[in-house]
Amino acid sequence: MDCGPACLAMVASYFGKTYGLTYLREHSFLSREGVSLLGISEAAQRIGMEVLPGKLTTDMLTEENTPLPAILHWNQNHFVVLSKVQRQLFTGKLLFTIADPAHGFITLSKERFERQWLSDGEEGVALFLHPTPAFDNFDPPKENNASIRYLFNYLVPHKRPLVWMLLLLLFGSCISLTFPFLTQRLIDSGVNGKDLHFITLILLAQLSLYLGSLGMELLRNWMMMVVATKVNIQIISDFLRKLLKLPIKFFDTKLMGDFNQRIADHDRIETFLTSQSLLTFFSMITFLVFFGVLWYYHPQLLLIYLGLSAVAVGWSLYWMKQRKILDYFRFQLRSENQQSIFEIINGVTEMKLNQFEDYKRTEWEKIQHKIFKINIRSLRLNQVQLSGFEFLNQLKNILVTFMAASLVVTGHMTLGALLSVSYIIGQMNTPINQLVNFFRSLQDARLSMARLNEVQQHQEEDAGETVSVHSNGSGYTDPGLDFRLSGIDFQYEGPASPYVLKNINLHIPQGKVTAIVGASGSGKTTLMKLLLKFYEPVKGQIYLGERPLQEVTHLWLRRNSGVVLQDGFIFGDTILRNIVCGAEEIDMERLVHAMRIANINSFVEQLPLQLNTKIGAAGSGISGGQRQRILIARAVYKNPQFLFFDEATSALDAENEKVIHDNLQTFFKGKTVVIIAHRLSTVKNADQIIVLKEGQIVEFGTHQQLVARKNNYFDLVKNQLELGG
Repeated sequence: MDCGPACLAMVASYFGKTYGLTYLREHSFLSREGVSLLGISEAAQRIGMEVLPGKLTTDMLTEENTPLPAILHWNQNHFVVLSKVQRQLFTGKLLFTIADPAHGFITLSKERFERQWLSDGEEGVALFLHPTPAFDNFDPPKENNASIRYLFNYLVPHKRPLVWMLLLLLFGSCISLTFPFLTQRLIDSGVNGKDLHFITLILLAQLSLYLGSLGMELLRNWMMMVVATKVNIQIISDFLRKLLKLPIKFFDTKLMGDFNQRIADHDRIETFLTSQSLLTFFSMITFLVFFGVLWYYHPQLLLIYLGLSAVAVGWSLYWMKQRKILDYFRFQLRSENQQSIFEIINGVTEMKLNQFEDYKRTEWEKIQHKIFKINIRSLRLNQVQLSGFEFLNQLKNILVTFMAASLVVTGHMTLGALLSVSYIIGQMNTPINQLVNFFRSLQDARLSMARLNEVQQHQEEDAGETVSVHSNGSGYTDPGLDFRLSGIDFQYEGPASPYVLKNINLHIPQGKVTAIVGASGSGKTTLMKLLLKFYEPVKGQIYLGERPLQEVTHLWLRRNSGVVLQDGFIFGDTILRNIVCGAEEIDMERLVHAMRIANINSFVEQLPLQLNTKIGAAGSGISGGQRQRILIARAVYKNPQFLFFDEATSALDAENEKVIHDNLQTFFKGKTVVIIAHRLSTVKNADQIIVLKEGQIVEFGTHQQLVARKNNYFDLVKNQLELGG
C-alpha cells in the first residue's frame, strides 16, 4: 500500500530532502486499495514539487531531455521510480534502472521494461516531478521514530529478575572459567603422572561444577520465560491501547490481515528483548571471560582467532540488506494471506450461494505460491549466509587448533594446555554464533519497530486542545446544544476527488427529531459520520452550541450519543454485554426500559439462558431483525442526549417496526435525534426532514410541507406512501 509514498520519498531524497513515510501517506490519501497517481501528485505538490503526469511511448520516455527520476505505474498495480536510462557499451541496447520499493534496484532490458510498464498498447503512465523554490524553502516535518533504546524501557520494571539472571550468569561464568584449568591439570598431572586418585578427584569436581552450572541455567531460563511473557503482554497491550485511540479514518486504509500481522510481528520484538539481547549480553560476558583465559595461554592464538571471527561475522552482515527486502515482501504477503483466510471463513455462506468457492480458493493458492517463492529466496539467502559463516568458523577452528598443535610438537605448549585451548575455542564459538543471531534478531526488531512506529506516531483523536461540554446534574447537557453546519464540503480522497458533500448549511435543533433522506450515494451516512467526528470536513465548520465541534472531545461526544449504524457490530459475547457494553455496574431499570423500547423481550425470553445467552462472533446465529433490535437497545440503554439512527429498522418486519417506532417516539422527547431512513414512513413525524441529492441539500421542511411541494421528496415517497390523487 505504501509503494506510492515510498517512490515520492525516493524522488524527494534525490533532490536533497528526506520525508518520512507517515507524512507522505497522510497527504497521498491512501485507501484500502492503495494509492492513486492523483494522490501521489497531491502529496508532491504539497511538498513543493511541480508535477506533470502523462501517457507516453518508450521512445518519448528515452529522449535525452526527459527529466528523470520519474514515477512509473508498474504492472497496473504498483509504482516504481525510473532512475536512469543508459545504453550498453558494446551492443548499444537500452537498459532501464528501476528503483522498486518491493525489491530494490533492478536493471531491465527494453523488452522486459515495456512488458511491465506499457498499459495501453504502446503507451505507459509516468509522473514527472521537478522541485520548485517552495520545495527548497519547506522543511520536512520531523518524525520521532521509536528506537531500539525505547524498547529497552519495557525491561525497566523487571530489574530485579534481570539482576538475579545476571548474578546467576556470573556464577556460571566463574564455574566455566575453572573447566580449562581442571582439564589441563587432569592431563598434565593426572594422566601424565598416572595418578588415578587425582584423576577421580578432578572428574568428580567437574561433575559437581557441571551440575551446579546446569541448575543455575535452568533457573535462569525459567526467570527469562516469566520476564518474556510479561514483556510480550505489555508490548501488545500498549499497541492495542494506542490503536484504539486512533481516529476511525485510520482504519479505513487497513485490512484485517494487516493488523493481525502487526500484532504477530510483536513476537519478534519480544524475542529480541528477552531472548536475543539478554542471551547475547550474557554470552558476551562468557566470551570476555574466555578471552582473558586464551590471552593467558597464548596472545598470538587469540589475535588469529579474533581476526578470522571478524571475517565470519562480516560475511553474515553483508547479506542483511537482502534479508531486509525479503522481510518487507513477506510481511505484505502474510497480511494478504490472513485477510484471504478471514474472508473465506466469514464469507462462507455467500461463497456457497454464489459458487465463489473455487475462485477464492484459487486466489488463496496464488498467495501461497507467492509466499513459496519468497520462502525459496529466503532459504537460498539463509543457506549462503549461514553456510559461508559456518565454513569460515570451522576454518578458523582448524587453523587455531593446527597452530596450537604445532606449539605442542615444538615443545612450547603442553598437551593439557592444547586440550584447554580446544575447550576454550569451543566455548568462544557459542557467543560468536549468538552475536550473528543477535544481529539478525536486531534487524527483525527494527523492521517490526518501523511498522509499530506507523501506529505509535499517528496522532490520536483527542490529541489537540479539545474540551468536554459540561452537563447538569440530571446527566443532560446544558440548553442550546444544537448542531449548526456552515458551508460544509467533504471529500474522501483529496482535493481533486469527487465531493461527497457540497456546501451543506444546516441547523439541527436541540430536543427535536431531524430526518435525512435521499437516494443511495447522496451522502446521508457521511453527513452523520461528520456529526460524530469520524471525519473532519475539508471546508466549513460544524458547531455544537457556540463551540466548534472540533474542540469537543470525541470521548465526551460519544459518551453522550446513542448510535445505531447500518453496519453496526455485534460482539461475540452475551446479549446482556452487547446491550450494556462496557458498563461496570448494570442499571437494571434502564436495561428493562431499553429492552421494552427495542421490543426484544419476547426474543430473549425464548432463549435457554435469556440475557446470558452468548451470541456468535459478529452476530452469527441471530437474524438481521434481532441484531438491529439489540443495537437499538444498546443505544437506548445509554439514555444519551444525542441519538443517531442510520437505517436502524431496515431489517425489521412491519409489525416489529411499528411497535419500536411507537416506543421510540416517547423516548425521543427532549433528545436531539438524527435519523437516516429509506422507509420514509418512519420519518414522516420528524420535526424537520432534510433531502440530500448528490451531496447537496435540495429541500427541507416537514413531511406535509415537502409533499405539498411535489418536488424531490415527493418523488422519493410516491412509491412508498399512498398520497391520493
